[in-house]
Amino acid sequence: MSVQLATKLRKPSRRPAWEEKPTPVGLAVKGLVLTAVVLAVLVPLWTVVVTSLSSRQTINEAGGLVMIPKGIDASAYVTIFSGGTVTKALWISTLVTVAGTAVSLLLTVLAAYGLSRPGSLGHRSLLFYFLLTFLIYPGLVPSYLVVTGLGLKDSLWSLILPTAVSVFNLVVIRAFFQAIPQELLDSARIDGAGELRILIRIVLPLSKAVIAVVGLFYAVGYWNTWFNALLYIDDNDKFPIQRILQSIVLQGQSPTFSGLPVGTAMPPTLAVKMAVVVVAVAPIAIVYPFIQRHFVKGVILGAIKG
Repeated sequence: MSVQLATKLRKPSRRPAWEEKPTPVGLAVKGLVLTAVVLAVLVPLWTVVVTSLSSRQTINEAGGLVMIPKGIDASAYVTIFSGGTVTKALWISTLVTVAGTAVSLLLTVLAAYGLSRPGSLGHRSLLFYFLLTFLIYPGLVPSYLVVTGLGLKDSLWSLILPTAVSVFNLVVIRAFFQAIPQELLDSARIDGAGELRILIRIVLPLSKAVIAVVGLFYAVGYWNTWFNALLYIDDNDKFPIQRILQSIVLQGQSPTFSGLPVGTAMPPTLAVKMAVVVVAVAPIAIVYPFIQRHFVKGVILGAIKG
């Protein structure tokens, strides 16, 4: 009786039987490595944020980037949000990210569902065609000729359509769809549901995790796009925020501001640059924690099943 009670009260071991118990030295080394990695990420971010909130005097005293704050001066953020190239670029990036993510998810989900049904028309041929792009990439010049030949040059669609479908994301969603029990779909067909209704009413509600993760992948890609803007966009009013950031930080160009009152003193150029960096990074950093819980369930499960 006491043996059974002790067995019930015994906490289940979280460590597999074949895994050795970690030694104090191993734990200490892991802690040092993780601490170094965290500091390597946080210290640059801290420096960028503090510099963007520093006054001209603080930046001059530090001789550049500031690590120890001495007061808060938000004039750099007031300046970039007052109007001009940075404000327009933020609207362009937001529009491209929202529209591009919606288009990409629509095309990827439809293609993945069609390819996950073994009896669909041209299933094997289309799947082989998509997987072939993993090995064969057309190159920069053919891609540029296709985009310009379709009349997309200097259009926001040139930032969306060339990267609308990622084959990796398509394969992940297809594998997730294949893991859904076929009996569930067959029962819906017996009740008279069509393929589109099955997809909307049954498959998509069961696939929220993988769709959320893939949507984040697409959103990050569209928000961070700058190379396509460098190739296809000539109008400064259509530059996304990453293109503006590239011109400010790497090329040393100064952004224009249109909404500042007359006689307003300009903040330090370095503070403005760091403020643009913060604005370019902040949206993804804010959204990521809400999607993170879906990563293991969405990506790992979708990658190994089916």
